[in-house]
Amino acid sequence: MKLEGDRVTLGVTGGIAAYKAAELVRLMVKADLRVRIIMTPNATRFVAPLTFQTLSLSQVRVDTFEPVSPDRVEHVALAQETDLLVVAPATANILAKMARGIADDLLSTFYLAYGGVTLVAPAMNTQMYLHPATQENLEILRKRGVVVLDPQEGELACGDYGPGRFPDPPYILERVVDLLYEKDLHGKTFLVTAGPTREYLDAVRFISNPSSGRMGFALAQEARRRGAKVYLVSGPTHLTPPWGVEYVPVTSAQEMFQRVLDLYSGADVVIKAAAVADFRPVPLVEDGAKFKKEGRRRLVVELEANPDILATLGEEKGHQLLVGFAAESRDLLENAQAKLARKNLDMIVANEITAGFASDTNRVVIVRRDGSIRHLPLMSKEAVAEVIIDEVAALLQAGKAR
Repeated sequence: MKLEGDRVTLGVTGGIAAYKAAELVRLMVKADLRVRIIMTPNATRFVAPLTFQTLSLSQVRVDTFEPVSPDRVEHVALAQETDLLVVAPATANILAKMARGIADDLLSTFYLAYGGVTLVAPAMNTQMYLHPATQENLEILRKRGVVVLDPQEGELACGDYGPGRFPDPPYILERVVDLLYEKDLHGKTFLVTAGPTREYLDAVRFISNPSSGRMGFALAQEARRRGAKVYLVSGPTHLTPPWGVEYVPVTSAQEMFQRVLDLYSGADVVIKAAAVADFRPVPLVEDGAKFKKEGRRRLVVELEANPDILATLGEEKGHQLLVGFAAESRDLLENAQAKLARKNLDMIVANEITAGFASDTNRVVIVRRDGSIRHLPLMSKEAVAEVIIDEVAALLQAGKAR
């Protein structure tokens, strides 16, 4: 993974949201980050250091003067060994210290010695957050280049309702990842399609497929992490759109066709990962009402062809790099190669239908226009997306977008 070896120092301060930082540590470790924890003394009143030590598999620092090694000044050495500082939760107290340059504990001393990229996730009572002093401190930090995450609005531990809730740990992780990723796709625009389409027979019944959308969402997320501007056109799914992408929800194949054509001319890379219905039913009723069976034992449904989005894009391709997907039940490689040539693609990603639908994993074969073939083992869809975007980046670098 691209994050393997990146070093994050997490500062945990003394607020009730400190317990949620434990989940953030777990997610960071799962993402292959090397995490070290600095707790303020007040934070240890909410969560024991042993919790964070167990989750991070590293020693938790609390005391500025705790002897660690005689040959190093701890707060300076830690700063030199850190790629990103995250303070979560960030109380009004630590924000004031950071803004005003006060260094009276290990975390605030570390911050002054560090001087690198910093992200803070404020969490506190609503009135404390909205107080002019806190807002002024946040503005000072923003002007200094600190990334400030807005707290969520909702019910707080004190019973108040308003802004001040700790942001969801997966969201914080995504912002952390974004700060650590190399932006090798900066300046490029990606158009990614995902999910199934629904083709309605009447007002409530439709034909669809079990696509979860996870592959397309993972591709959009990976491209965005690497600096691209990303449009994600998706059929109905239960997934939350990745942070930072332009999300365009659609329902039918015809609607997806139109939205994709609208965005096509401005795209540098198009990845068609959606499972689009090839046919749509001729409506059973004309006025958009619900069809009534009225004692029928059998029903014949007439189908008509949907527009072939990928073929149309291939015909109209100019500067774009065009990537398709092929879900096959037999003759995987032969069918994928034929589809690549027939639809004028630069690359195609093929998988057996049993390997990817409604699953968190996928096993694919990547075929380039130059004939090269790359077989991937069974992997998470996020890992597959990373490899696919690597291949796309290589083609872009080689100038093979036509």
